[in-house]
Amino acid sequence: MSKQKPIRLLHFADAHIDMSNYGRHDPQTALPIRVMDFLHALDQIIECALEEKVDLVLFAGDAYKDRNPQPTFQREWGKRIMRLSQAGIPTVLLVGNHDVSPASGRAHTLHEFHTLAVPHIHVADNITLLKPEQLGLPVQIITIPWVSRHALMSREEMAHKEVNEVLIALEERVSELIRRHIETADPDLPLLLMAHASVQGAKYGSERAVMLGQELVLSPALLRDGRLDYVALGHIHQHQSLNGAEHPPIIYPGSIERIDFGEAHEAKGFVMAQIERGKATWKFRKLDIRRFIDLKVEPTAAEKFMLEIMAALPSPEEVAETISRLQLTYPRDWESLLDEPLLHEHFARALSFQIQKHRLAEKRARLGDAAAIETLSPLELLNLYWQSVGIEETDAAALHALAQQILPVTQ
Repeated sequence: MSKQKPIRLLHFADAHIDMSNYGRHDPQTALPIRVMDFLHALDQIIECALEEKVDLVLFAGDAYKDRNPQPTFQREWGKRIMRLSQAGIPTVLLVGNHDVSPASGRAHTLHEFHTLAVPHIHVADNITLLKPEQLGLPVQIITIPWVSRHALMSREEMAHKEVNEVLIALEERVSELIRRHIETADPDLPLLLMAHASVQGAKYGSERAVMLGQELVLSPALLRDGRLDYVALGHIHQHQSLNGAEHPPIIYPGSIERIDFGEAHEAKGFVMAQIERGKATWKFRKLDIRRFIDLKVEPTAAEKFMLEIMAALPSPEEVAETISRLQLTYPRDWESLLDEPLLHEHFARALSFQIQKHRLAEKRARLGDAAAIETLSPLELLNLYWQSVGIEETDAAALHALAQQILPVTQ
């Protein structure tokens, strides 16, 4: 039997094209400029797929930031995916957590491609094995879309289970389905796996912290099965490889644009790979995207307060068209020394600029005498501390709610 030609694929994820935080609207298109940034990144990916004539495109979930995108954003996403269809490039669109509604029976945001039977576009909204006859390529793909614990919570046998027990049962079921598909796959053809999920040991970005302990987490040992030839992941915004130089590659390409300042220093891009049975090579390609500038300045003397701040800033030319944040830390008594109009003038050419103030206060003056402190509960002490360091009321309320979950209940 003649050797199969390697499959050239492009793998990207977490497009979130309707993210519109920071900036203003474009006067020509009426779209938020940040949405245009995400579309510009997506355009670069589509152009690469077309110019390099890839055999396969894998999108590992989260086309939008929420499950109810505006029709305008659906149109812009659809126009770009249709270019792949028109070029005859098999494309698999995996459904992510931002693409699907928690309510049963509702359509997800990618459903239109399935409903209209768009040629060469395969919507993966269930755990299955896509076969060569479906894809038109000598390759097999196990698809694992976003799996919600609510799918099992409603089952009778799960009615009295704790959340962690439900998650364990969910992981066992998903793992069994993956193993079953691996067993039934053709051993002579390349076998890929796509998943929109967290993997144990992955590095979480700022967007992931709130979900820990509430979702399915796949075992890396399951994905390191030597019968797999490439694992295309989505869901975590930070690009990373989870299997080093070993086979198979287990790759998060990361999001295609920076979501917020938690990702200010992360490179954004997609992955190009060559896959054949038992062998795979890949390379991360950076996208040309808008710069984030995150500055931290802590002046040391009141008499040169603004001089120190201004000396630490990049030039107005360097901040032009950037999304910038200036974090200032200073004693509360110096508040009157801050010249905000001067700072806004310096950053006038930035797309977006914000000042974040961290005001320091005298803690002892607020804490009172030691005898009174000894009578306070841990939660009351925390509330007092947050007041003493000048934390905003909304932030303090959120911290208070978290502390109530962590600290033991006192009688």
